[in-house]
Amino acid sequence: MEINERGHLQIGGCDTVDLATQYGTPLFVYDEAFIREQIRALHRTFRELGVNYEISYATKAFCTMAMCQLAHQEGLTLDVVSGGELYTALKAGVPAANIRFHGNNKTLAELEFGVASNVGIFVVDNFVELAALNDIGQRHGKTVQVLLRIAPGIEAHTHHYISTGQQDSKFGFDLESGQAERAMAAALDAESVRCIGLHCHIGSQIFDPSGHVAAAELMCELYAAGVRMGLPFSVLNLGGGFGIRYTQDDHPTPVADYLGAMVAAVRKEIDRYGVGMPSIWIEPGRSIVGAAGTTLYTVGSQKVIPDVRNFLAVDGGMTDNPRLALYDAEYVAVMANKMAERAEETWTIAGKCCESGDIVVRSAPLPEPQMGDILAVLATGAYNYSMVSHYNRIPHPAVVFVRDGKSRLVVERETWEDVVRLDRPLEAE
Repeated sequence: MEINERGHLQIGGCDTVDLATQYGTPLFVYDEAFIREQIRALHRTFRELGVNYEISYATKAFCTMAMCQLAHQEGLTLDVVSGGELYTALKAGVPAANIRFHGNNKTLAELEFGVASNVGIFVVDNFVELAALNDIGQRHGKTVQVLLRIAPGIEAHTHHYISTGQQDSKFGFDLESGQAERAMAAALDAESVRCIGLHCHIGSQIFDPSGHVAAAELMCELYAAGVRMGLPFSVLNLGGGFGIRYTQDDHPTPVADYLGAMVAAVRKEIDRYGVGMPSIWIEPGRSIVGAAGTTLYTVGSQKVIPDVRNFLAVDGGMTDNPRLALYDAEYVAVMANKMAERAEETWTIAGKCCESGDIVVRSAPLPEPQMGDILAVLATGAYNYSMVSHYNRIPHPAVVFVRDGKSRLVVERETWEDVVRLDRPLEAE
């Protein structure tokens, strides 16, 4: 953490207290230079490993037009999972050929939109989608390029809500039951579908590369089987899920070590099966933007229950960060305007929503708080803004990018008028 001469938390050369004054709170602040360096480090690692590769930014982690543009500028393709994310990427000027369309239940309207927009790759999740894409491709006179998403049966050591690669999952063609082989045969027979490879994603916030290595080994066996079937395979997409550090108890493996282990496993297995080395694709999201984001709040009321708990309320909560309620997530909080002061007590940071479970941070050692202080919750760059809601009709926060001492507003703060803009009153009787 960077502290300036005023004793304030500083991000990207900008005083966070000044940011809170200028833009209001709650406020998402992203360190733009940090994001760009995370991406460039991935490129360097792949180049050093000497393989053909693609890095696709998982927009579900944080999707705005500005973020889509930044990822495109840094040589990434975009992984989208809905018509809304696809529309955002296209509006940001990202070429459709550079977009990979995911999702376990793409609607027919979304599939039509994607094909009509010339999306580069569809990651097919099930037999219904495969048949629908073949039909849409025939009607549009197009050949639709796809990857088949496989559930390899690897269970990541993470929260069960964010484990996706195991057999009991809504995602992908099951490997163990033979669905994957049947899907490859169906793709081979589909005249308007060209299947160029396989995809898997075993979960999120994973610290140990062994799961990715095991998945890579299984996927290489299936990849070789597809090549022998006559499929025009050239891509093996091993997903993302690389963990980040939220608290001092988190010890994630550096992503470069992940990639080294994954590439080594693919090289070994592909050589054993005697087929050509595929292009290796990954889909990081959290590891690119998670640590780059900080949420600023203004401190409000307090409630001290002797020998039980100290509650400190802020002007946001589960409407801008539902991750504690969803995943039991943990965060670090600091008092942005009192960084030079010693922590006096431990506080539970509560939100303003009408829910007992509206807690942002369970345990935060802080200096003596006062109404109007600026609280910063760190590492909120992934799955926070993406999950904002209008519960209690609370407007969505603003988002700023900071770099070299300058700030740029990339998402305006909603107003109460915005919240009711689509409402329609009852007609007079």
